[in-house]
Amino acid sequence: MTSRTSVAAVPSVPRKVLTEGSGVNKSIAAIEYAVRGELVLRAEALAKQLPSVDLPFDKIVYCNIGNPQSVGQSPITFVRQVLAGVTCPSLLQPESGNVFPSDVVKRVTDVLAASHGVGAYSESKGIRFIRERVANALQARDDGVPANPDNIYLTNGASEAVKTILSMLVRDHNDGVLIPIPQYPLYSAAMTAFGGTQVGYYLDEENGWSLNMDELETRLSDARAKGITVRAIVIINPGNPTGQVLSRTNMEDVVAFCEREKLVILADEVYQKNVYIPEKPFISFKKVTHEMGADVELASFHSVSKGVMGECGLRGGYMEVVNMDRYIQELIYKVLSVSLCSNIIGQVAIDLMMTPPQPGEPSYELYNKEVDEIYGALKRKAIAMSDGLNTFEGVTCNRSEGAMYLFPRITIPPAAVKAAAARGMASADVLYCIEMLEATGICVVPGSGFLQKDGTYHFRTTFLPPEKEIRNVITSMRRFHEQFMAKYS
Repeated sequence: MTSRTSVAAVPSVPRKVLTEGSGVNKSIAAIEYAVRGELVLRAEALAKQLPSVDLPFDKIVYCNIGNPQSVGQSPITFVRQVLAGVTCPSLLQPESGNVFPSDVVKRVTDVLAASHGVGAYSESKGIRFIRERVANALQARDDGVPANPDNIYLTNGASEAVKTILSMLVRDHNDGVLIPIPQYPLYSAAMTAFGGTQVGYYLDEENGWSLNMDELETRLSDARAKGITVRAIVIINPGNPTGQVLSRTNMEDVVAFCEREKLVILADEVYQKNVYIPEKPFISFKKVTHEMGADVELASFHSVSKGVMGECGLRGGYMEVVNMDRYIQELIYKVLSVSLCSNIIGQVAIDLMMTPPQPGEPSYELYNKEVDEIYGALKRKAIAMSDGLNTFEGVTCNRSEGAMYLFPRITIPPAAVKAAAARGMASADVLYCIEMLEATGICVVPGSGFLQKDGTYHFRTTFLPPEKEIRNVITSMRRFHEQFMAKYS
């Protein structure tokens, strides 16, 4: 008699650890970031085809993101001269021919003396010398409101600072943050990653995307009724994607609301130099809270990516915190120290943004000329593009008071809504933007990527292409819009 040994079935083991579905962190998989989403991937695919495929355009015009130098803005000479000097100090030697103005040489010398050079780590908060200069600049900006360099953290762009604070605010899924709608997707993406709850409050499109206090009260009450602990509010001023600038009165209302409801203010102020209407100047939330004597925790953010510098690739940013406990500041330091420090070139760029050349210095005249040219062009392009969009059938567009964007509202025919649904698209404005890209080469972002009121459709576009090209962009958009409306009418 032959004995047989039974072999138990061995369960199959996945060949890889990181796999779709259960093999990854669900919160990370759920992140959405429309600014670099489906439209951009399609644009990149079309760009690869351009040399060999006959398309109805000869280049991709990237209006999807505030990336000024990618669409032709020139870097500021003074900034690049100082950066060249700190990265290659030998350029300062006499044998190099005295290539830099004397104030550039002094800036380079000061930075190198205060650090171990751009190839070495700095303190985790950033080079002390630069933080002191940022503090002095903030004090001057805010008409004497004190600024402490120990409350300033230099970061890899403002985004790193935002994510650091949000990671500390969100303890579990019951913690929420009030975020404006339309919103910049950084905030919703970060809240998803950290497992928190986004509590949206709608900006008032009919009144220039203003912030309505009744809306804030309602959204806060509704969230609390659902068991959500709302811990903070995000304010983007000037607005992204909506371009509005808050009034002093509106800001005071927000501060009083946050003081009463015990909310931290997260003030995204990266567009503070991009204000185009003199009757609504930029005012910092720090200044308002100080002058009100409000007992409010505040974190404000700024970056070299915007303003007139447009140095997105340098990844320079900072965060200033106000009225935060020492323990919290130590935690911020600990979180940032895990990455050792932010990149030194970005830190130097922050210094140059906050303390530009002054009258009488050798670089001032050229610096001022370049800044005026960039700022003037942005202002003219903002007006030209909003005026142009408002001539389209079924399109309304608030003028941009600040920032780099327009967020026009578009009327989409029912047939297009059905066509988008049939293709499994999240919103009909995705169809509109994809067809615009494929017809014109212009890459914009669907309004649904920023969230919007139900039943409305928008897209976000920058007005960053060169001034000589803006008219062509508007003309191409108009031609496409007419064809789209006719196709689906």
